[in-house]
Amino acid sequence: MEKRKMMQTIDHTLLKQEATWEQICNLCIEGMENDVASVCIPPSFVKQAAEFVEGKLPICTVIGFPNGYQTSAIKAMEAAQAVKNGADEIDMVINIGWAKEKRYDDILKEINVVKEGCNGKLLKVIIETCLLTEEEKIALCDVVSRSDAEFIKTSTGFAGGGATLEDIRLFKKYVTGDTKIKAAGGIRSVSDAEAFLAAGADRLGTSSLLAMLNQES
Repeated sequence: MEKRKMMQTIDHTLLKQEATWEQICNLCIEGMENDVASVCIPPSFVKQAAEFVEGKLPICTVIGFPNGYQTSAIKAMEAAQAVKNGADEIDMVINIGWAKEKRYDDILKEINVVKEGCNGKLLKVIIETCLLTEEEKIALCDVVSRSDAEFIKTSTGFAGGGATLEDIRLFKKYVTGDTKIKAAGGIRSVSDAEAFLAAGADRLGTSSLLAMLNQES
């Protein structure tokens, strides 16, 4: 795949607990230099990052991260504050316990409440596939497809597993409408990226952009 086209699918990501502003600043520089889809960063750095990039790069952040068990009201508040601070995209984590209890109507309501907090900005819904059965994944494809969110996303990268090609193929089979797919967690090489895009992913979340660029050079 042509390099520039691949870069435009990537959310260049740094979500480690020990991330510093210097690292986030470098991430933004790398993102602007390589024309990535966005940089995905912790909420506490969104305002600084948005001011630093001056509209030259979309800023993505995470909500209810990484466990997803905050209340819906807190998630919506987090999203609203992130957007106010300059976030262009929001990646939220669903309540995994609700999925286990088949409380799919509650998950749908929560997604839409968070979407309201996004004030028109793009919303991606992380369902944490490594913790789910196939039946639960299929049900959540339906939930996210019926919601106001734009994307379904595989993983946080913090739950012991990341994206798999099988999950992307399953998403591709069961999502409906205009719902797009984001694969995240464990994408470390150009060949990984190409495989996930070929399987049906529209967006890739990775913290391995520089390794991928070095591999390309």
